[in-house]
Amino acid sequence: MATQTAIIALLVVAIIAANLPWMSERVAFVGTPPARGKSEWIRLVEWLLLFCLVGLIAAGLEYRTQGQLQAQGWEFWVMNLSLFAVFALPGFIYHHDLRRRLQRRGRRRES
Repeated sequence: MATQTAIIALLVVAIIAANLPWMSERVAFVGTPPARGKSEWIRLVEWLLLFCLVGLIAAGLEYRTQGQLQAQGWEFWVMNLSLFAVFALPGFIYHHDLRRRLQRRGRRRES
């Protein structure tokens, strides 16, 4: 796999993974949701687990394309966590604001 292809694939996977906790009501994407719905703490834990999974995928792609892993300091991980938070923004906005507005608009049109 070429380096540029690996980078594009990793970005696509990261954007999808960052938004999954807010798009799905299932706990860990397989369990049935509680009666009250999935809490924000569960969504945050899922988001952090997906961040770790994307990090492992990135390490695997780096090893495959370059043949070694580069040592990274804490600054690298803080920057990646911040970028992952930015990637999650569309799903967060959809879950907390846009979805409710769209539901209210749909109810008004039915009346």
